[in-house]
Amino acid sequence: MSDSTPLGGFSRRSFLRAVGGMAVAGAAGASMAACGSNSGRASSGAGSLQQWYHQYGEKGTQQAALKFAKAYKDAAVTVQWVPGDYGSKLASGLLSSSAPDVFEDQLNIELIKTGQLAPLDDIFASVKDDFTDADVKLNTYEGKIYGIKMIDDPQFLYYRKSMFQKAGVQPPTTFDELIAGAKKLTNSKTKGVYFGSQNFVVDHIAPYLAAAGTSVVSADHKSNLLTPEVIAAFTKLRELYTSGSVLQSAPTEWTDPSAFIQELVAIQWCGLWALPQIKQAFGDDFGVMAIPSIGAQGKQVVYNGGWSTFVNAKGKNVDAAKKFVKWLWIDQTQYQEEWSLDYGFHIPPRKSVATKATKLQTGQAADAVKLAGQFGIVDDIAFTPKMATAVSDAGNKILRSGADPKAALGTADGIVQSELKRLFG
Repeated sequence: MSDSTPLGGFSRRSFLRAVGGMAVAGAAGASMAACGSNSGRASSGAGSLQQWYHQYGEKGTQQAALKFAKAYKDAAVTVQWVPGDYGSKLASGLLSSSAPDVFEDQLNIELIKTGQLAPLDDIFASVKDDFTDADVKLNTYEGKIYGIKMIDDPQFLYYRKSMFQKAGVQPPTTFDELIAGAKKLTNSKTKGVYFGSQNFVVDHIAPYLAAAGTSVVSADHKSNLLTPEVIAAFTKLRELYTSGSVLQSAPTEWTDPSAFIQELVAIQWCGLWALPQIKQAFGDDFGVMAIPSIGAQGKQVVYNGGWSTFVNAKGKNVDAAKKFVKWLWIDQTQYQEEWSLDYGFHIPPRKSVATKATKLQTGQAADAVKLAGQFGIVDDIAFTPKMATAVSDAGNKILRSGADPKAALGTADGIVQSELKRLFG
């Protein structure tokens, strides 16, 4: 599931823009087009449910979704497997007469503000302690839980142990150590580190700022952009970007481990999904580490991505949809492990399920699980697409053009404040 990238970084910007557009679309009907339709069982009448997934990349996932739906006996569940621009199609589909009852997504404030999501506290309360605090926080707003995590996709830095040993470099825990180490690891054939070609800033806003001990939006819904921590974070990123040790262009983006496997870099930001491919290439000659801390208030960070399941509060069968969601993503622990580990490589969100998963108990996989538990952070659902674009534009001006951080962030700060006023008054 290599498209499971940071929401705070807005790699799936088209999705979030589409969802944000729902706030102004009103109740205007929209037809959902170009979606693959597959039924677990024939569906008709009040006992039927529509469940939507985006098109996963791993072989077998669609068949598994159909198998799960067919195994459910209390309603006929039709699975829509949506190729292409899932975000736009979901946004349109939720406004149509054939809206899904259950759908996967990532929690966004617009979905809550438009009354699109049914609270799930009644089905979630008994297992809340079996999910990580980060995953509970991710799907919670004003004390209510709106989604149940389906997979955890931690993202971190992969590094080559032999290259580190040869260069006399230890895995860094601070950004200053990362910059110094990346320089030592850079030679005529290999750069020190790769964070992505096109979206060096925008794909990683949340983890960068978390590493500096801050975020775009404060807990009380204020803009943090002009705080010393944010300015220090972008200043340090500029220092890394201009150090000569960053691979700034590669044949594949950071979601694909090819740059690392082809030894174009000694360090690459990527997700847990890439671990089996990297292990096949290098055996035990690699490790995983958190993004190093930035500044005195900073901390090491692992971004925890992934997908959650939601119930359409405006659907025709809300109670039946919640019952199905409980059955699949709370009761059926064997399906939860299968979904995470039999087709791709992810962490089951239930702690009890992840603990028993043999594929995660040794080597770098076990290290990744430990790092995710120790340093994992999630997105701020109040960080809207408009904010993301503004912060991304400012960040790119700082990194790529050398703009003064305070001046560049000033424009973005006005947009963030305007969005926060719109959302929270």
